[in-house]
Amino acid sequence: MTTAAAGEPGPRGWRGAAEVFAVTLGLGLTSFGGPVAHLGYFERAYVRRRAWISPEDFAGIVALCQTLPGPASSQVGFLVGLRRAGVPGAFAAWLGFTLPSALLMCGFAIAAPSLSDRWSAAVLHGLQVTAAAVVAQAVWSMARRLCPDLPRAGLGLLGGAVALAVGGPFAQPIALVAGAFGGTLLLRRTDQGPGPDGSGASARAGLAAVGLVALLLLASLWPGVERSRTPLALAALVYRAGALVFGGGHVVLPLLQGSLVPSGWLDQSRFLAGYGAAQAVPGPIFTFAAYIGATAAPAGSSIALRAAWSALALTAIFLPGLLLALGALPLWTWLSRHAAARAALAGINAAVVGVLAAALWRPILTTAIVTPMDIGVAAAAFLLLLRLPPLAIVVLCVASALAETTLFKI
Repeated sequence: MTTAAAGEPGPRGWRGAAEVFAVTLGLGLTSFGGPVAHLGYFERAYVRRRAWISPEDFAGIVALCQTLPGPASSQVGFLVGLRRAGVPGAFAAWLGFTLPSALLMCGFAIAAPSLSDRWSAAVLHGLQVTAAAVVAQAVWSMARRLCPDLPRAGLGLLGGAVALAVGGPFAQPIALVAGAFGGTLLLRRTDQGPGPDGSGASARAGLAAVGLVALLLLASLWPGVERSRTPLALAALVYRAGALVFGGGHVVLPLLQGSLVPSGWLDQSRFLAGYGAAQAVPGPIFTFAAYIGATAAPAGSSIALRAAWSALALTAIFLPGLLLALGALPLWTWLSRHAAARAALAGINAAVVGVLAAALWRPILTTAIVTPMDIGVAAAAFLLLLRLPPLAIVVLCVASALAETTLFKI
């Protein structure tokens, strides 16, 4: 349970970064299910278990990152790390959360194992059920804190309804705008408590970060980059996708396919094989770029050279989103000091709950819950999350899916 001291900075420098890295590495090893599920894991780890950040600040950071291009869950973790331990903490948060899946995707590109057999499908299904339970608990927990009265509960429902009705990559930003508008109308006289804290980022650093994003984006648009076969050319293509995508990891995949497959960097079958692998590993889907880099390396390259291409592509796809999050944070802090903006932010916080609830319904529940046994396993996992760590729930759900495959599908 969050205490009054929630959100206070931790130890700075490398000591603080080591603390952040240890926590985020654990999340990177166990956070299955895509960006929405990751926010559920984060809420449990950062808000409820460790009180690194208050529920209001966490919802504010989630709302901010949902409106920016780039991988929202990685941006949220990056900003929480910044709050906790400064710039070293931000880097440690990104590295810890990203490293496990990046290594797995690079290894998959090198070893090229098959993910098409029945057992692999069962494991993937178990991970989807895990995500359903984690997100459901996050929605429940956040709704109790951020929608405590009728106006905010109504804005949460509005956010969810808009997200479901609009669909596509712009559904979440539109839902958050609706929440902000509703907040300015309904919540000006409601006590919102302290506004979001943008500790860790100055306006000067923010402007520099946004300027760097724009400069690198212009460089990535240099004519003829698709036809080049250098590591920097691949980095430019991947960076462009990371800078322009709204809607998270699933949306970046079509952009990458349009840049990489027609120009011959990867053939369609290898591209789709990497996409399948990205669904089965923990951590951010943007680590698909690690697979792209290792696969696109010249034929006959050593493991070390393929790993270098992988690391370059991985850095390129994450860089614009993380820089934009850093650049937007000072503006978010400034807005929180004004009454009308505070009401709008409270409306956005409520709408975030609705957006997560909408994502819980579609695509998570509609994809993960396909049999009566899935309903029972997901419900049990939801309740057991109150007592057990997420890794234990992952084991339970995967074991149940494998058992169901063995018993009923032979």
